[in-house]
Amino acid sequence: MRMRWLPASSALLAATLLAGMLCAACNRAPAPAPGPAPPASTQASGDSSADFGAVSVDAPKPKRHTTNIAKTTEWPDATLESGTATISCNTDAKNDGDGIAFSDLGFFTVLDAMLPCKDAGVLRLRYRGRIAGDFTTLVERVANMSVRMGIKQRILDIDSSGGQVEDAIRAGDIIAGGNWTIWVREGAVCHSACVLLLAGGDDRVISGAVGIHRIIRIQSDATSRAELSAELREVHDEMKAYLERNGAGVAVADFMMTVPNRSLRLLTPGELVEFGLTGRNAAQEDLERIRLVRQCGLDFVRREDAFYRAYEEQCTQIAEGVASINACGLALRPEYGFPDEKCAAESPLAELDVPPPADAPAAPAVDAGPQKTSR
Repeated sequence: MRMRWLPASSALLAATLLAGMLCAACNRAPAPAPGPAPPASTQASGDSSADFGAVSVDAPKPKRHTTNIAKTTEWPDATLESGTATISCNTDAKNDGDGIAFSDLGFFTVLDAMLPCKDAGVLRLRYRGRIAGDFTTLVERVANMSVRMGIKQRILDIDSSGGQVEDAIRAGDIIAGGNWTIWVREGAVCHSACVLLLAGGDDRVISGAVGIHRIIRIQSDATSRAELSAELREVHDEMKAYLERNGAGVAVADFMMTVPNRSLRLLTPGELVEFGLTGRNAAQEDLERIRLVRQCGLDFVRREDAFYRAYEEQCTQIAEGVASINACGLALRPEYGFPDEKCAAESPLAELDVPPPADAPAAPAVDAGPQKTSR
């Protein structure tokens, strides 16, 4: 192979350019090393309770009710032991507190707790504790009584660090069928199994911490990772089916399986949006749009869509808390013609339009039979 030699002048020029490039590289500041990835963090729940996790047990599904609680006042005995529940007929938790506490889940106890909410037209169920079978019973009975009383605006104000996955799925399906908004207020948490509840809500307003980790399988006979994986796969498939039918991203179920159960991965606001766990429920929104076009007109639906786009951009990322997010939304509504004169009860954030209490409200009668309600 013949070597080709540069003329002296060209060689000198090339050497000069090379030296300049090396000098520039020496003077350039080194690129900063990438910071460590944020570690999975754990946050205690607002009531300082233990982390209840996302637990799955090998237990048969509960038997179907022999008593139809929608058609009778003789509800089977039940007591709430896994947490504390209160009922308020006001959305201003900061100034008015959380309302009446109760633990007996009998018909007349739930009736007495909810009776003031009939005239207000709004109910806020505050729950702090573990997700378990008695929590599912609580949600079922409050939802049933809301239908009887015609209370269309329902809020689950949750603070839970987790519990049993199967009970969370059952409670979430009840919530999905009942026009519920879910709040995770500042200082509250929704961790582990609680995250599944968010998929059931029509609207989700989140200011507290939402975190996930791997399911903990107890009462298992598995002696190898393969056997344990097979058991978890069944629960995992049930979770994905639940998330899919409620319009949430099934990827959150896969994500949960990657986080050790001794750790907790807090979801970012962007991840909550990506997984469909905050703001308007996409599946419910599609269903509601069909009904609202018939009931309130196409112009209403177009204005509602425009409002929620602005609301998500301007209000949902406010750091001060749920009350500030709600105040931002209420201030934004008039720009889009809400509350609507014809369809005030269907207008965005209608659950926040609480009428002033009457001076001397009469105790309203409650029909013991079922009534169909629509949002």
